[in-house]
Amino acid sequence: GKEVHFKGPQDARNAGIETVYQNLAVSPALDVASNLYLGRERRKPGILGTVFRALDTAGMRQDARDQVLKLGISTLQDVTVSVENLSGGQRQAVAVARAAAFGSKVVVLDEPTAALGVRESNQVLELIENLRGNGVPVILISHNMPHVFQVADRIHIQRLGKRAATITPQSHNMTDAVAIMTGAAQA
Repeated sequence: GKEVHFKGPQDARNAGIETVYQNLAVSPALDVASNLYLGRERRKPGILGTVFRALDTAGMRQDARDQVLKLGISTLQDVTVSVENLSGGQRQAVAVARAAAFGSKVVVLDEPTAALGVRESNQVLELIENLRGNGVPVILISHNMPHVFQVADRIHIQRLGKRAATITPQSHNMTDAVAIMTGAAQA
């Protein structure tokens, strides 16, 4: 409800905004749980965590399992598996789960299905719907109109760096959206 200015990505994270980038930004050599907590690792309680700086690996793994279950990600059964052994859709699910775990206000997804096959894209779209169902607002940046129309409540169309229109899947169809995007039609 108020205007804010961020100096960097960490400011946005601190405000509860998480982003899943097109290149995923996951670390392939780490397991699923470690990727979820990358940069936010928790330490063990007591002297082990404060003095010896030991990580709470078991706690982070349990919370990662809970987050995966909460989002309904059935393809990630084991959070101790290295991300490099996962499919593209599963890797995207890890990135989305990380954003959902820490994005209390909004999750921004930049082309989350761009490099995925049909089955994996459907898994990501299902994840988006689960996020929305859990009350997390999602901003989906995509050029894939069928995907946009499948999950969007409102569609903000950009043309030449400016807002061309804001439509809904109920008020316009995909052909209308593409026509606005290309400049063939006005909203």
